[in-house]
Amino acid sequence: MGTTAHPDRAYRVPVTQTTQTQPTPPDGAFERYKPRSPEFRAAAGALRGLWQDLFHQAFAYRPLPRMAVDGPLTRHLPARTKRHAVWLPHAVVVAGAVVAMLVAVAGSDAGGGTVLCGLLALTPVLLTLVRPVGAFWVSFAATAATAVLGSSWGSWPWLPGSLVSHLLVLTIVAIRTRPRTAAWMWLLTALYGFWAESVLGSAHYDTDTAPMLVVSALALLVVTVGHVRRQAERQVTAQQTVTEHERSRRTLLEERTTIARELHDVVAHHMSVVAIQAEAAPYRVQNPPPELEQAFTTIRENAVAALTELRRVLGVVRAEDYEAPDAPQPTLADLDGLLANVREAGLAVDKVVTGAVRELPQGVELSAYRITQEALSNTLRHAPGAAARVEIGYVLGGLGLRVVNGPPPVPQQVKSSPGAGHGITGMRERVSMLNGEMTAAPTADGGYEVTVFLPVPAAPAIEDGS
Repeated sequence: MGTTAHPDRAYRVPVTQTTQTQPTPPDGAFERYKPRSPEFRAAAGALRGLWQDLFHQAFAYRPLPRMAVDGPLTRHLPARTKRHAVWLPHAVVVAGAVVAMLVAVAGSDAGGGTVLCGLLALTPVLLTLVRPVGAFWVSFAATAATAVLGSSWGSWPWLPGSLVSHLLVLTIVAIRTRPRTAAWMWLLTALYGFWAESVLGSAHYDTDTAPMLVVSALALLVVTVGHVRRQAERQVTAQQTVTEHERSRRTLLEERTTIARELHDVVAHHMSVVAIQAEAAPYRVQNPPPELEQAFTTIRENAVAALTELRRVLGVVRAEDYEAPDAPQPTLADLDGLLANVREAGLAVDKVVTGAVRELPQGVELSAYRITQEALSNTLRHAPGAAARVEIGYVLGGLGLRVVNGPPPVPQQVKSSPGAGHGITGMRERVSMLNGEMTAAPTADGGYEVTVFLPVPAAPAIEDGS
């Protein structure tokens, strides 16, 4: 009698279990990974800022740049004076250093150390020309050295020369750095003054820490406000540039959309004519050959397919509320109606046509009409009351168009009505689409002129096969 195995045992697969033993972290390891408090992170960030502003590469070479001479005042200076005006900031710093030296020499009674006290007041200010942050630390060292060499009966801890020199250093370094650096310098100056008073000031009857802190705070506040204002102006200018770029881009896209809509209507009209003519052509010939019927059928099918594809592709540029115009797109033949409308609006306009008038491609005539329309609209908006002139020249190889207006008759009494400021963009886009050329610029008498040339390729000659 056989033994029947348990059904579960027949499918059991031995599994090897692997147990990993993690070492126990040492005591205090978990504390190192605890999230830091906001206060701790703020303090650590402040110390990193202090290190970056006043300690890291403190004596790096950073020469004072020359002054730009394209400002509202300096741009009117003669060329020879401009060459010297660029060094004006350096001359001001040197003059301040000389003043600090003279004050140090006049206020010192150190005997033979008087000249040394003057040099200690001069050096930190001059150093701001090339190593601004380093000049701050040198000013501290010079202040301490001057206090040792100078009179013990004077003000403490800054002698007169050191006071002027340190104020100049604080102001110049604050101008050349950022507001955070100015705050650190003022705080270190306050700490030095309180430390010098409490530790070394027992033998002195007067202190100038409070005047130093008040005057330096006012100077640094003025500099900081200037920094903030210039930064805000740069941000506003950058934002205005971006906004203007986006506005121009949006206007360009809108103009291209308008052109695409108009071209859709123009091309759709011609494609419809091709399809209808291809369908009707075989019926105009008695007993047409089958090959001819097949050819016209193919032409019609391709025309209908192309028209369907054109409507599908260019249909994406139509707005949801866009309605196709019932009337056909305007051409140069409709220009007299446009001129009549602007005359009713108060614009005196004349039209001059030169050359042999001929039928041009509908896209060229439509663009010429729209350019004339926009140019006259600009005249109504920007030069109300001025006279305008439209010149159309049918020349070999293209169409010339010139729209010029004179200045307003009484500029001080006639108020213009500016538009979006992008009419020229639309004109250029239409001219560029047709590989034409365009210029738009003010005239010598205060008016404005738009000149356009739209090339028209000559129709290829049909060779006689006979």
